[in-house]
Amino acid sequence: MIRSARRDRRPTLRAVLGRGHLGVALLAVGLAGLCVTLLGVLALRVYANQNLHLIARSINYTVEAAVVFDDSAAANESLALIAANEGVADAKVFNNDGELLAHWQRPEDGVLAPLERSLASSFLIEPVHMPILHQQQQVGHIEVTGQGRSVLRFLLSGLTGILLCMLLSAWVASHWSRRLFGDIIRPLRNLASVAHAARRERSFDRRVPETHIAELNELGNDFNALLDELENWQNHLRSENATLAHLASHDSLTGLPNRAFFEGRLSRTLRTAERHQEYLALLFIDCDHFKQINDSQGHAVGDEVLVTVAARVRAQLREHDLVARLGGDEFAVLLTPLQSCEDAQRIAEKIVASMKLPIALNEGTSISASLSVGIACYPDDGHDPASLLNAADAAMYQAKRARRGQWHVAHTESSAADFEKRS
Repeated sequence: MIRSARRDRRPTLRAVLGRGHLGVALLAVGLAGLCVTLLGVLALRVYANQNLHLIARSINYTVEAAVVFDDSAAANESLALIAANEGVADAKVFNNDGELLAHWQRPEDGVLAPLERSLASSFLIEPVHMPILHQQQQVGHIEVTGQGRSVLRFLLSGLTGILLCMLLSAWVASHWSRRLFGDIIRPLRNLASVAHAARRERSFDRRVPETHIAELNELGNDFNALLDELENWQNHLRSENATLAHLASHDSLTGLPNRAFFEGRLSRTLRTAERHQEYLALLFIDCDHFKQINDSQGHAVGDEVLVTVAARVRAQLREHDLVARLGGDEFAVLLTPLQSCEDAQRIAEKIVASMKLPIALNEGTSISASLSVGIACYPDDGHDPASLLNAADAAMYQAKRARRGQWHVAHTESSAADFEKRS
C-alpha cells in the first residue's frame, strides 16, 4: 500500500514536461529581461551623465559674464534660473581665485530622497567640474552635482515595462506549451496503455494507434512489431536463463555442481540438521597421483579420468546425496540424512572400491587410478561449512599419508556418543 501510494504521488509526464518547458521559458525570458535591464541601465547612465554635462555647459555660458565682473548676485540669479528647472541637486560657481561666487542647492523632500541620492551616486559621475573661459582665459570654474529623481523615474518606468513584457511572454509560453504537450502526451499515453496491458494482462493483441507526429508514429510501429515477437523472445530468454543458471552452478567438464553450489547446499543442510538434531557427513575426495597422469598422459587423458571418477562416485551414492567438483581433482560429497557416521564410512568404502577397475580411455588403452577420502561428520567435527570442509580435508591428507586409495575418519567415537546422548 505504501509503495502504491508513492507511485500515485509521482508527477505525470505532462506535469514534468510542462514545468520543465515553463521553467526554460521563464529562464529565457528572465535572462532576456535581465540583459535588457542591464543594457537599459547602462544606456540610462550614459544619458544621465551626458545630460549633466550639457546642464553644466549651459550654466557655464550663463554665469560667464557674472564671473568676469565678479558679480555674486547676478551669478546666483543665473545659476538658480537654470538649476531649478534641470536635474541638478547642487551647483557652485567659483572665481579664478577659488572663492565661492554663487551656490544653489535643491531642497530634499519626500521619503525617496535617500534612494535618489544613492542612484545619483551610482549613475552619475559626481560632481562635474568645468572651467569658465572668457577669451580663451579661465576666469573661474563650476561644480555641478546631479539629481537622482529623474534617474529614478526613468528606471522605474523602464523596469515596469520590462516586467509587463516578461509576464506577457510567460503567459504566451505557457499557453503554447499546453497545446504542444497535448499533441505529445496523447500518443505516449496510448503507448503506455498498450505496454501496461501487455505486461500485466499479457494482451499481445492490442496495438498502438497511429499519430500525426512522425517520430511518435514510428515509435508506435516499432512497439507493435516488438509485440509480435514478444512471446517468442520470452520463451527463448527463459530457455537461455535456465541454461546460464545451470552453467553458473555446475562444472562444465563433469556436469557436477561446482563449489559455490555445494557450499550453498551445505549451509542450508546444516541449518536443517541443527533444527532436527540429525547427522550428516561430508566426504572430501582427492584423486591420487592425478598430476602425474596429467603430466605423463596429457590433459585430455586427465579430463577422461575426472569424468570417469565423477560418474563412479555418483553411482555409489543415494538419490538425495550430493556430489560436487570443488576444483582440479578434488570432489566433495554431502551425505544426509544419516543414522550414524558408520553409514558414511560404508559409502566411502564403496567409493574407494569403485576405482579398483581400470579406467578405459578413448584411445583404446586403460589407466589405473585411486581415490583418497576424508570423512567429517556433523556435529562431531564442526558446526559450520568451513570447519567441516577443513576437517574432511585434513582427514583426506591423513588417508594419503597412511596409504593412498583409502579413507580416513576425522571425528572420534566418543564425540559421536556424546551427540547420541544429546539427542
